[in-house]
Amino acid sequence: MKNVTITADEKVLKWARHEAVDKGISVSKLVGQILEEQMRPKDDYRRAYDRWMARKAFLKGPIEKMDREKLYDRGRR
Repeated sequence: MKNVTITADEKVLKWARHEAVDKGISVSKLVGQILEEQMRPKDDYRRAYDRWMARKAFLKGPIEKMDREKLYDRGRR
C-alpha cells in the first residue's frame, strides 16, 4: 500500500469524514474504495478487450466481397 496526499474542498472532506464514520472506516480507506470502484469497470473492460484481441481469427482464408446481387440471390436459380 502507498500513501497519497490529496487536496479537496473543505465541503468534500467534511462529507468524506461523515461517510467514513458511517461506514466505520478511515477516510483513507474510503478514498481507496472509491478509487477502486472507479477503476474496476475499466480494468474489466481492458481485460476482456485483451482476451478478444488475443483470439485467433475464425476465418481462415481471404474474405470474399459480395455485391448486392450476389448477396440477395437466395435460391433464385
